[in-house]
Amino acid sequence: MLSRIADSLFWLHRYMERADGMLRLLKTSYILSFDKTQDSGMSWEPALQIFTLLSPEEIASLKKNDTSVLNYMMMDTSNMNSLKVIITRARENARGVQDQITKEVWEQVNQVYHLVNSAKLSERLNGPGALSAMDELISSCDRFCGITDSTMPRGQGWNYMNLGKFIERSLMTLEYTNAFFRKIGYDFSNEQDILFWRSLLLALSGYELHLKNYSNANHNCNVAQQVLFDKNFPRSLYYSLERANKYLCDIGEDNPVEGTSPLCRLFGRLHSSVKFSDLTLVAETGLEKFLQELRLDLNEFARLLGQTYFSYA
Repeated sequence: MLSRIADSLFWLHRYMERADGMLRLLKTSYILSFDKTQDSGMSWEPALQIFTLLSPEEIASLKKNDTSVLNYMMMDTSNMNSLKVIITRARENARGVQDQITKEVWEQVNQVYHLVNSAKLSERLNGPGALSAMDELISSCDRFCGITDSTMPRGQGWNYMNLGKFIERSLMTLEYTNAFFRKIGYDFSNEQDILFWRSLLLALSGYELHLKNYSNANHNCNVAQQVLFDKNFPRSLYYSLERANKYLCDIGEDNPVEGTSPLCRLFGRLHSSVKFSDLTLVAETGLEKFLQELRLDLNEFARLLGQTYFSYA
């Protein structure tokens, strides 16, 4: 497979995963912005910190207006991480590899693109239809995942797409977890009510699972256990890295180019630091250090992956 094709497939799924994750965080932020209690743990600040390059002063000013935040995060092309920019980039990548993806996948990417670029979307975001507009976009992203899973052949293209998907998901889980634990100084003993963690769990689509599986009142540790180490939670760091490791190994077997072995060793060390860790070890290391080192290692892996397989300089 040409490096250009592999690159486009990798980034197609990264962008679609980023769009889906951002929409879930925005929906959660929007709903909980109406909850003015101090226990909700939610404002627009985490989304603005993660998905924009705004200064703290600009964030403080913008987050006061729900409509302004939604328009900046979803429609403003001056924000290079806005939904419109992300989906446009996903479509550009998909258009360049139409012979490598199925007709259904292309049509779904195109459908999401036209939905984001609809003139009516801006009107809906400025009125009472904002929530339904976000739900529609999230459903479109869900359909992309389902259509991709049910129509794409399981070959090299599939491996590159899913490696991109789970690398992006790992990074978003790290960013979300870091943003919310920063609020309590990364201190497990600084116990918070479940209402504080509800926003993080909703943004990761894990709130109902948490209520079913975690019954004691040690919410800080329970939340960290779920989002970092829960083997059955599809947006946990553990699960995402397991899936990424699987697709990286498949790529290495199919196309063992020069640099594959050190790349796999790097990811293996990163993967093992989560697979063979637990909250006790994290507490000894320091949660902030643990999260930051993983984020740096993942970004370094993505850079080396581009050099090895996509011919990046």
